[in-house]
Amino acid sequence: MNTDTIGTWAGSVWIALNEADVLDTKQIKKITKLKDKELYAAIGWLAREGKISFEESGDGKELLLTLVK
Repeated sequence: MNTDTIGTWAGSVWIALNEADVLDTKQIKKITKLKDKELYAAIGWLAREGKISFEESGDGKELLLTLVK
């Protein structure tokens, strides 16, 4: 794993969110086919860049992600 790879994963997550506005982690995994560690690395990348906002779902089991516009 290197920064180029993580950046690619982050791009996949960004594209998925751009098309759907709000997705939970389960939905993003299904769309992007990323594994847990890949997904969370991508989320960290996008969060660090200020590209996404996130909150827990109502039941606290999933993370809801939204693009910052």
